[in-house]
Amino acid sequence: MSYETLNRFDRIVAILIHLQSGRVVKAQELADRFQVSLRTIYRDVRSLEAAGVPIAGEAGVGYCILEGYRLPPVMFTREEAGSFVAAEKLMQKFSDKTLGTYYQSAMYKVKSVLRGNAKDRVAALEAQIWVNSTQEIFNEDVPDALDVLLDGMADKKQVALLYKTLSSETPTNRIIEPIGLFNENNYWYVMGYCLLRKDYRQFRTDRMLAIKRTDTPFTKEHGSIDQYRNREDNGPKTKVVIRVDKETARFIQNGRKYYGFVSEEVVGEQIEMTFMTCDSYDGLPRWYLMFADCAEIVEPESFRERVSELLRKARQNLQVKKEELVN
Repeated sequence: MSYETLNRFDRIVAILIHLQSGRVVKAQELADRFQVSLRTIYRDVRSLEAAGVPIAGEAGVGYCILEGYRLPPVMFTREEAGSFVAAEKLMQKFSDKTLGTYYQSAMYKVKSVLRGNAKDRVAALEAQIWVNSTQEIFNEDVPDALDVLLDGMADKKQVALLYKTLSSETPTNRIIEPIGLFNENNYWYVMGYCLLRKDYRQFRTDRMLAIKRTDTPFTKEHGSIDQYRNREDNGPKTKVVIRVDKETARFIQNGRKYYGFVSEEVVGEQIEMTFMTCDSYDGLPRWYLMFADCAEIVEPESFRERVSELLRKARQNLQVKKEELVN
């Protein structure tokens, strides 16, 4: 049997498993996953149908397996089983208590079908992987935030929040229609339609002081989360150009993308970075101060003035503290 035949067999089995994971799967989604043409996917689906798998759907729409048809438990490879350990550790640190408990329960079921070397590999790795999060990404008094939000999205039911914004000391009651969840800068956010503001807003889970399910259905149809997150980036932008020492530039690759980074080029012994930012007053200047001793501002002058203002305030605070210690 040729390598190409084996590869096609593996792909067809993987397509069958994928079809069992959702209601309708588009052919293009399968083609993208397996990096093959649509024609190849159509041919593989026909092969499954010829083997007796009851697939409903058609080209251009999507496919699904008729309800009630299931394969016996799937056997996992050693490598797949090992990946579960890392996923479980991440879930313990980056999901709330209730969702973490559900995932732990699911993992017991997965481990129960492991055999031989796969089970031994999981047992050996469990004590060797450790994940630490220094940030509080959930309020301890709201242990089921993600679970409630996921229910709201799936059932299209409103969710009640007691929410405290960063700019106010007084929390407010909000009713939202949750659209989607996303994790950014190590925080969980929900994008939702806020009935108080009559507009779409994002809410950080660690600022939720209370959360409650409701039986009230959504008042309107909503688009995808990407549609509303992209809207957040459509406000007025300021072009900011800085130059950073090459050695320092290596260590800020990941952080810069959150502040509107668009391009870079080498200028002598420095890396010139260009940003198109919606937050040239607060976020980007404070991020720049972390490595300001190894960088310089090219433009605009308003950005230079804002950084200078923050430095002046810092010096004033240091001077006050110094005088208090002396007295």
